[in-house]
Amino acid sequence: MGKNILLGITGGIAAYKAASLASSLSKKGHSVFPVMTASACEFISPLTFRTLTNNPVEVDMFTPPERHEVKHISLADKADLAIIAPATANFMAKLARGIADDLLSTIIMATRAKVLIAPAMNVNMYQDASFQKNLAILQERGFTIIEPESGPLACGYEGKGRMVEPEILARKALASLTVKDLADLSFLITAGPTREPLDPVRYLSNYSSGKMGYALAERAVARGAEVTLISGPTALSPVGGAENILIEKAAEMQKAVRKELAQHDIIIMAAAVSDFRPHSIKEEKIKKDQQKLTELELERNPDILTEVQKLKNSNQVLVGFAAESSDILVKGREKYQRKKPEILVVNDISQQEIGFQADSNAGWLLVQDEEIKISQRSKVAFAEVILDEIKQHTISRGG
Repeated sequence: MGKNILLGITGGIAAYKAASLASSLSKKGHSVFPVMTASACEFISPLTFRTLTNNPVEVDMFTPPERHEVKHISLADKADLAIIAPATANFMAKLARGIADDLLSTIIMATRAKVLIAPAMNVNMYQDASFQKNLAILQERGFTIIEPESGPLACGYEGKGRMVEPEILARKALASLTVKDLADLSFLITAGPTREPLDPVRYLSNYSSGKMGYALAERAVARGAEVTLISGPTALSPVGGAENILIEKAAEMQKAVRKELAQHDIIIMAAAVSDFRPHSIKEEKIKKDQQKLTELELERNPDILTEVQKLKNSNQVLVGFAAESSDILVKGREKYQRKKPEILVVNDISQQEIGFQADSNAGWLLVQDEEIKISQRSKVAFAEVILDEIKQHTISRGG
């Protein structure tokens, strides 16, 4: 269920990043309520946030509310989480000293929600003794500081002071909203495609984007689990808080899984491993001057899911994936009986909106005698359903 997130934007050039943050959180199903200082409006238009969040943007303490209520108190009470991004040195000084002279500062003083603060400023300002003292006061009072990054700054300097990227801040925000109900479990998750080289420039692969496996890893981390992610080549960023192991070929994934298997409670095989590989790799580039390529001989790659089923112990939970393009449930049932994982996720890859490259998914969970249909939803939300079922399964087994 989506949460109410108060997004405070103060006057800094990094305000443009707050727009990406608002968009990201809104797309994940949360209601984002932007509150801007007057200075923030000099850097970015309130209309931008209204468009991205579909919620009113509050700027002025004294504009009449839509219904009879005390504006700063109603917003403070509504928030499940508050984020200030970017947070200027001036605004943080006000918070540290208990000054509430505008709408945003009064809301933050009144709210009982957790508050994340993402500073953004010049490196010399960040290192200034008075700012560091204010920073220590805020940390002591329970505010969560998302430390800025080092790098080139808008002012021309280079050093610590860049606000963290929106995707990192969104991940931390979602983690703050998440119950750590998987804290006692350790996950091994595979994701993405594998590549089998044909010659120095070509390879066999598939359309897997890795989004499903990465969503599972991210949500498991957020829910407190220890996670190791073994991933084939993708365009996705490493999962924060997880151990990320990058591989390319199916044999490399097999080796990595074998090495990690015994250390984990839950094994989720979400990778789309290439079924075949060339019998031999050409040392030189295959030329295109021939009309047909008839000399390509393929051999089977290892069946990692079957191998894991044989190697795992009785206390480990194995989750397999089946990507089917026709007779989805019939073929899923057959694979479930043949492979015998504890849980099988059956995906329909024939539809573009829920296929390999899509951000959404739909399908079935096969668990013992149950067939649970999962309607179309984001891959993040789909991951939550899978993790919920894993949690229930471990509870029912006494894990």
